Amino acid sequence: MKRILLLLALSATFIGSAQNITLKKGVIIDSLIVNDTIPETFSLYLPKKFEVSKTWPVVFVFDMNGRGKQSLAMFSAAAEEQGFVLAASNNISDTLSIAKNILITSRMFNTVTTMLPIRKRGIYTSGFSAGGRFSTLIPTFIQGVEGVVACGAAVANFEVLTSRNPFHFIGIVGDEDFSYSDMLIVEKVLSRMKFPNQLLVFDGGHEWPKTEDLSSALRLLTMAAMAKGNVTKDEAYVDANYTADLVKVNRLYTANKPVLADNWLEEMSEIYQPFIPLDSIKASRKAVRRSRLFKNQNRTQNALSLKESLIKDEYNYYLEEDILTYNYNNLGWWKYQMEDLQKFQKNPVVLGQKMGKRLEGYLKALVSDNVDMLSAEEPIDGEALNFLWMLKTVIEPDNYESYLKIISYTAKTDDYGTALFYLEELLKKGYKNRSELYGLENTALLRITPEFNELVEKYLKGARYNIIEE
Repeated sequence: MKRILLLLALSATFIGSAQNITLKKGVIIDSLIVNDTIPETFSLYLPKKFEVSKTWPVVFVFDMNGRGKQSLAMFSAAAEEQGFVLAASNNISDTLSIAKNILITSRMFNTVTTMLPIRKRGIYTSGFSAGGRFSTLIPTFIQGVEGVVACGAAVANFEVLTSRNPFHFIGIVGDEDFSYSDMLIVEKVLSRMKFPNQLLVFDGGHEWPKTEDLSSALRLLTMAAMAKGNVTKDEAYVDANYTADLVKVNRLYTANKPVLADNWLEEMSEIYQPFIPLDSIKASRKAVRRSRLFKNQNRTQNALSLKESLIKDEYNYYLEEDILTYNYNNLGWWKYQMEDLQKFQKNPVVLGQKMGKRLEGYLKALVSDNVDMLSAEEPIDGEALNFLWMLKTVIEPDNYESYLKIISYTAKTDDYGTALFYLEELLKKGYKNRSELYGLENTALLRITPEFNELVEKYLKGARYNIIEE
C-alpha cells in the first residue's frame, strides 16, 4: 500500500487505500484507522508548525482504558511548545494481556512511522499511572524507542531491563503521590544501571502533571538528542534552557525548598555535562548544601522516608492477613490507621503533611489493586471481596459503589442485618439514586422487606413498596 501525505497550509491530507483523511494541524484527530484489516484506531496530534519536509520526534501516549483522545489532550500544549507529534491507541486495555497490548502498540507504531516523517531515533513513550508503567515496558519489546516519560508511575519491571538496551527515563511525580517514594528508588536503580534519567517533582498528588512539567520533560529529551548527535546542536536552545533551570533552582531555594533545589542541581550536572563546564553548578550545589535549612530538611526527610517505608510494610502485612482470614474484626484497626493519617496531614511540618497524603493514597491504591486481583480470579472469593468493600467504606467513606457492593453481596448470602446497616450508612452519606437502589443485583427479596422500605422512605421520601403495619 502506498501512502501519500500532502500537507497544506492548515491541514494535511492522508490518501491511502480506501480512505481519504484530512489531518488538521494543531487539533487532536480521533479514530484514525490503524489498517484496513484490523478494527483498531488511534488518536493523533500534529503541532501547528508541522511540515512534511523535515522529520519530527513522536511521543506515543498510553492510557490503559483506551482513551487516546483524552490522554493526548493532557499532552498537546507541551507537544505544541516543544515541537513533538503525539499518537495514542484507542484499543490498549488493562483487561488484555501484556502480549496483546504490545501487539496493538506495534501495529500503531508501524502505521504512524509509515504515514508521517518521523525522525530516526526520535521515538518516545509516555503515560500516566498504569499507562506510565506500561510505557516503561515498550522499549524492551519494540526496538527503536529512545526514551520514556512516566507520569506518576515507576518502572513496571526492572528484571526486563538490560544495560545493553538502555533508554532515557524521565519520571514526573507529585510529592504527595503514593508513587513518589517508588520513583525515588527508580532513579537510584537506573543510575546504577547506567540508564540516563531525571526526576521532575511538583507540588501535588496522583494526577497528570501540568503543561510546564510535561514541556520540561520533552525539552530534556531534545537536549539528550542533541548530546547524542541525533539532532543538530542548538547553542541558543541550550543557553535558554540553562537559564530557565537556574531560575527554577533559585525559585525552589527562595521558597524554602533547598532539598528540591539541590536535587535539580544534581540533575543539571547530568543534563548539561555534554554542553558546558559544570563549575557554576557545582559551586551552587555546595552553597545550598551548606545551609542550615537544607541540613534540617534533609534530616527530617530521611527520617520520614524510613517511617513511611515501615508503615507501608505494615499495611501490606496486615491486609494480606485480613484478606486470607476474612478478619472483619480488624476493620476498627484500619479505622484507627485512617485517623492517624489525618493527624499526619495536620502536622505543622509540611514534609509530614505530604507523607500523610502519600500514605493515604498508597492505602487506597493497595486496596483497589487487591479488589482488581480478586475480581479477576476464578472462582471469585466473594467473602474476601466483601471484606475489601467494607474496608473501602473505612478508607473512602464517600465512595457509594463500596456500599452498594456490600448490600448486594450480603443480601445474596441472606445477611440482611448487615445489608440494612450499610444501606442506612449509604443513605446517610447523601446517596439519592432510588432507581439504582431498587435495581441492585441480588436484592429482590431484601427490597420487599418493611425494613428496607422504611429506610428508603426515611431518607429518600417515597419507597416503592408500601409498608403495612399489623
